Amino acid sequence: MKTSLLLTAVVLFLGTSATSTRSQTSTLKGDSMTRITPFLWFDTQAEEAATFYTSIFKNSKLGKISRYGKEGYEIHKRPEGSAMTVEFQLEGQSFTALNGGPHFKINPSISFFVIHESEAELEILWKNLAEGGTVLMELQKYDWSEKYGWVQDRFGVSWQVSLGKKADVGQTITPSLLFVGTQHGCAEEAVKLYSSIFKNSSIAGMLRYGASEGEKEGTVKHAQFTLDGNVFMAMESGLEHAFAFNEAISFVVHCESQEQVDYFWENLSRGGDEKAQQCGWLKDRFGVSWQIVPTILQKMLQDPDKSKVGRVTNAFLQMKKFDIAALQKAFEGK
Repeated sequence: MKTSLLLTAVVLFLGTSATSTRSQTSTLKGDSMTRITPFLWFDTQAEEAATFYTSIFKNSKLGKISRYGKEGYEIHKRPEGSAMTVEFQLEGQSFTALNGGPHFKINPSISFFVIHESEAELEILWKNLAEGGTVLMELQKYDWSEKYGWVQDRFGVSWQVSLGKKADVGQTITPSLLFVGTQHGCAEEAVKLYSSIFKNSSIAGMLRYGASEGEKEGTVKHAQFTLDGNVFMAMESGLEHAFAFNEAISFVVHCESQEQVDYFWENLSRGGDEKAQQCGWLKDRFGVSWQIVPTILQKMLQDPDKSKVGRVTNAFLQMKKFDIAALQKAFEGK
């Protein structure tokens, strides 16, 4: 874990100091900052995946694309000009995709729930997502939806698509956490913890399994909650699954101050995996990965002065939790 994240940190430095391009359709400039952003780790398919998703979802756009340069080839082994990170939006939900190598594989422990009011549009989206992918639950009528399906697409990302009303959720695409294995039975605790940590949070509802539904009675069948205005969902399953939460999908928490960095780091890391703490990354007590990132760091890494970028990079590579004052001191050469 430590080695791969250190590599990623170096790669992020090399990429931000290399070529950055923006799509012709949008720049994302002026968009309000999202406090929590899903971060998808791919081997080499980040740009291909982002381009595919923005072609099949309405109200979607590509944002900034950072590309690998000649520098650091002995570390990242990526062709010059190939995509490193890709920012994109789908139906108002912001994402970042990374080509970080084969270290982590995306799995269904975190999926994205998509609600559509048009059955025709839902079926078209399903067809596109299912092509070359794996159907986990067939698109059909279920007790909870007139039409619902769960699919893992060609890139490994899982989507739950459902016919319904957007007003019932508040957003079209919603991250959904599935608690299985050693985390089975922890969904309610996790939902309550996250809701207590983030401001402007609430729990909209929590549906539990009954005695005759094939799951442990009282465990969470479905929960919907809001963290600082971002809607999330949670479920759990006691069935045997060959996956669990990992670093392949994490959530970036954008912080404006050291106070925020300290607050989120302390509260999300408590009881988590200390070995997974490196360069702003942490894994909480449930195995979910978060990146606690000060927004000023990105500005520093994009500075045209390579000596400043080099100093701040050397500084943050030594950190677990980011220290803004130390980063600023290194940046200024003090």
